[in-house]
Amino acid sequence: MEKKNKIFKGVKEQKGVSYQEITNKNAVEKLKQKRQIKRTVDELFKGITSGDTTSLSQGITLIESTKAEDRVLSNKLIEHCLSIEATKSIRVGITGVPGVGKSTFIEAIGRTLAKKGNKIAVLAVDPSSSKSKGSILGDKTRMTELVRESNVFIRPTASGKTLGGVGQYTREAIILCEAAGYDRILVETVGVGQGETAVYEMVDFFLLLKLAGAGDELQGIKRGIVEMADAILINKADGSNKDAAKLAMSAFRSALHLYAANASGWSPKVMLCSALDHTGIDETWAMIEAYVKFTSTNGYFQKKREDQNVHWMMQTIKNQLNIEFFQYSKTKKFIKQQIELVKKNKVSPFVAAQAVLRQHKSSL
Repeated sequence: MEKKNKIFKGVKEQKGVSYQEITNKNAVEKLKQKRQIKRTVDELFKGITSGDTTSLSQGITLIESTKAEDRVLSNKLIEHCLSIEATKSIRVGITGVPGVGKSTFIEAIGRTLAKKGNKIAVLAVDPSSSKSKGSILGDKTRMTELVRESNVFIRPTASGKTLGGVGQYTREAIILCEAAGYDRILVETVGVGQGETAVYEMVDFFLLLKLAGAGDELQGIKRGIVEMADAILINKADGSNKDAAKLAMSAFRSALHLYAANASGWSPKVMLCSALDHTGIDETWAMIEAYVKFTSTNGYFQKKREDQNVHWMMQTIKNQLNIEFFQYSKTKKFIKQQIELVKKNKVSPFVAAQAVLRQHKSSL
């Protein structure tokens, strides 16, 4: 069978539905039948570009697969999506520690954009357990209002072994969403702290959510994730927390003066927001649009996307080399031998690692 005729069966994905449909047994049965349909890459591509969210979900499942045969099909699907003139989009990365209110904020700003007629794709990354390897994938259930919008697509994804707060194939998922016509891409990171910088390499605007009165003021003077942020948003600035939020805003503004100027020429902003009260939401998006206009005018917007493409080409090479290295049969066997020697203290881990690399190189 030729490669072009191979099929992919996305049996674990479902199209977003309303609560009314969930309670309808006939609708559920039809949905199950639709998910069982076998599709070629060309059929998936046609469905994605026509706005079918089931095809989009199955396409993302395909690109997340680690099977060798699926990688061939997923590469073909991505090439198809890149071959068309995708919708001009704005990609926004949203990060912050657990409990800062990322999901609530995304729901608030997503509903605002949906009412303006935009098509919004939310790619929410959940942490994977180091023990069970599973993820809760509960972001979609927390966005109860946003999920009802017909022009919104929400895709929870497990982070797996990928560091940096995003999934290994989040970059490719963005490409598929843009091919499907989504012009506002919101990427929510895992939310584990200072190390979530990978998302910076795949979005146009990097938004950092912070809390007042939770020790975050000290984090504001640390280099790392704060240094990369295009804006810092003090969330939950409501009720009795308003005064503390204003103090935090002043502290972060002072901290930003310690950093060197951004390559974009943009001066990072610090603002207040309450996703719960829906205050500061419109102002936040207006700021993001101002950033896009500013960086588009000085040429940085396009340059950053070009640099990101190069970065992800190199990252893909590293990922593929990593996969092929550990799947090579002779190398796998030799690694097991070295592990036993390390366990018995007959060789150091460093010497064993060098031996594995030499063996792999000689066997190619």
